[in-house]
Amino acid sequence: MHPLERLVNLVALLLESRTPLTFDQIREKLAEGYGHQDVSSAKRMFERDKDILRDIGVPIEVVSTDAWDVEQGYTIDKDRYYLPEIAFTPEEISVLFVAVRSAGDGSAEDAVRKLLSGVDRGIMAGLGAPALMSEADPNLSSAAEGVAENRRVRFTYRTSRGDRSDRTVDAFGLAVRGGHWYLVGLDADRGEIRSFRLSRISGKIELKGAGTPPPEGFRAADQVWSGPFDAEEPTITATVAFAPQVAWWAARGVRGAETLRTRDDGWVEVRMPWPHGEQLVSWVLSFGPDAEVVEPLEVRSEVLGRIEAILAS
Repeated sequence: MHPLERLVNLVALLLESRTPLTFDQIREKLAEGYGHQDVSSAKRMFERDKDILRDIGVPIEVVSTDAWDVEQGYTIDKDRYYLPEIAFTPEEISVLFVAVRSAGDGSAEDAVRKLLSGVDRGIMAGLGAPALMSEADPNLSSAAEGVAENRRVRFTYRTSRGDRSDRTVDAFGLAVRGGHWYLVGLDADRGEIRSFRLSRISGKIELKGAGTPPPEGFRAADQVWSGPFDAEEPTITATVAFAPQVAWWAARGVRGAETLRTRDDGWVEVRMPWPHGEQLVSWVLSFGPDAEVVEPLEVRSEVLGRIEAILAS
């Protein structure tokens, strides 16, 4: 018998037994592993196996099998061996939801689903709810990195008509229109500044070499708000606070955004006009833990209500 198989069989035997087993009982039940040698050799092999298992964290204990402590048996402390039942507080579940949104990666979502698979089916349904999961764009962080480092990026893009093509773009900035993120930059093949909606990018954005700098006075928000979309005039004014790691770019893509102050904790409060409160809720949720609505109260309440509804599902 292979040593690994013998170790696995020993663990399984001790876990299945309701009472401690003496070495003779173990040898009898695992005859293929310990029964073909003389007793002394088998006992030495058993002791080596026991030490190996203890070294890797299997809590094998030696206990008395009778009231007079004459005979000893072996058992595994199941309370120490098995992982405790997974239980999360509402706050911890919120952190998991936020982590999935922030990662913007399918592997992160899969990992959290597995982690919660034995907890509660309602929670699982909430984790996959479109109201939460659809907010994250997997390419947002890559696009922001390209803009920050003035990089040339490459991606496959699908137009509103369904046409697909490979694009090479010098990343100039990020902007928001209608609750959607847009990457704005110089399309190297067409020689023009174009806007690309992130949700229409197929696959991942690839960061290439250095790109050309944007023109002097360039504002990405001016690019995506030009044209007939200007008819969608802002109807509310909101104040949103951003964490330091995203504050430098988060509001630059919003036309009319105005930085109010930097708080003592480093968060930056920005006042911005916005067409619809519902779109603002979705946009704020896309930042995960890195953004929070300060005012108006009804939008802040809607953000909190969206998360609470998921937790209660």
